[in-house]
Amino acid sequence: MKILVCWDDAAQAELMRLYLNVDESGVVITTDPDAFLKLVESNQKWDAILVTTSHPDYDTAFETFDRVRELRPEMPIIAACMQDDVYRLARYLTSGLRAYLIRDAAGDFMFLLHAVLEGAVSQVNAERERLIAEKLRKEIDSVRQLQESIIPHDISTPDGYEIVARYESSQIRVIGGQPVTMAGGDYYDAFTLPDDSMILLVGDASGHGMKACMSIMTMHTLIRMIRYDEFREPALFVEYVNRQLCNQSVVNAEGGFITLLYGVLNPKNHELTWAAAGHQPPLLHRLDDDTIGEVADSRECAGLPIGIVPDATYETHKCVIPPHSRLMLYTDGLVEAFPANGDEHQEFGLEGVTRTLRRSKGEDLSSLLKNLFEDSNKFTEGQGRHDDTSIVLVERS
Repeated sequence: MKILVCWDDAAQAELMRLYLNVDESGVVITTDPDAFLKLVESNQKWDAILVTTSHPDYDTAFETFDRVRELRPEMPIIAACMQDDVYRLARYLTSGLRAYLIRDAAGDFMFLLHAVLEGAVSQVNAERERLIAEKLRKEIDSVRQLQESIIPHDISTPDGYEIVARYESSQIRVIGGQPVTMAGGDYYDAFTLPDDSMILLVGDASGHGMKACMSIMTMHTLIRMIRYDEFREPALFVEYVNRQLCNQSVVNAEGGFITLLYGVLNPKNHELTWAAAGHQPPLLHRLDDDTIGEVADSRECAGLPIGIVPDATYETHKCVIPPHSRLMLYTDGLVEAFPANGDEHQEFGLEGVTRTLRRSKGEDLSSLLKNLFEDSNKFTEGQGRHDDTSIVLVERS
C-alpha cells in the first residue's frame, strides 16, 4: 500500500511511519495541511489517505477532508479523532468517510493503523470490482441480446415435418458468485425456401465471449445476403462462405475459425443433402426400431473448419429421412458437458444423448428438446455446461 497522511504531531508521525512501513508499504506523512493538499493534487498514486479531525482546527480539518473527497473521489479516506471528539465523526461519515480510528493518549491506536487502512483499501477494491463486474454483465448482456435477435424462434415447416430448436450460452461466475450468461459462439438457423425445401444449419465459433459472438454475427450476415438459388448445393455453399470468412479478421484473428454443418432437406423425396466443415454429422433416430446413429462416419465427412484456408473444398453427402424418425443437429457443448469436480473427466457424450433420445421417444419434440438440455445440465452436477449449446430437432411424422 502507498499511504498519504496529514498528522498533527511530528513526534508521533515518525513513530507512525515505523508502524505503516510494514509489508513494504510506502508512506508519506506531513504536518503541513497546505503541503498535504498539494500532494493530493499531484499525479502521485495513493491507495489510502489518513487525516485527523482536528488539524489545524476542526472546521479547517473538515474543509480539507471535503477537498480531498472532491479531488480524489475514488480514494478511501480514514479519519483519526480523540475519544472526546467521536461525535464530530458524524458529518465525516455522512460525507463519504470510509473508516475511522479512535486515538488514545498512550498511542496504542497505532497497533490498529495498518489493519484499519488495509481493511478500507480492500473494501474499496471489492466495491470497484463489483461495479466493474456489473458493467461487464451489462455489456455482455447487450451483446448476447443482439446475438439472440438473429436466432429464429417461429420456424415454418412443410407438411409432414415438425422442427424445434434452442440455443443456450455458457456461464461464468464473477464477484459474489453471481452467474453471467456469456455472449457465445454458437449459432443455428432454419428456414424454408420458396420450393418448400428446408435449410438447416448449426455453427460453432472457436473460443468464447465477444470474439466468438462477433464471428457468428459476421457469418449470419453473410449467409442472409446469399440469394436463394445459391443455397441448394451444400458443398458449394460452404466453400463460398469459407472464402468470404477467410477475408474477415474478426473470424480468423488469433487462429479463430468456425465449424459448420449445412443441410438442405427436400420434403418431396425426404432427402437430406448436407456438408460439414469440421462439424459432427447429424444423428438419426428411427422411432420404429429405436436405432440411433450418425448419418455418416464423422471421420470421413468432417472437412476443414471455415475461416482457415480460402481454397478449401468440401463434399456433399446425402441421406434419406425415413418415416417416423427424428433428425438432430447439434454443437459440441451438449456432448462435452461434464462435472467439474469429478475425479475423472467424464462427458455427457453420445451415450448421454442416446439415453435421452430413447427415454423421450414417446414424448413430443418440444419435450425431447427440453430433456436434452436438462439431462446434460444435470450430468454436470450443478456446474452447468462450460460451452455454448445449440440443438435443432426435425421430425418426420
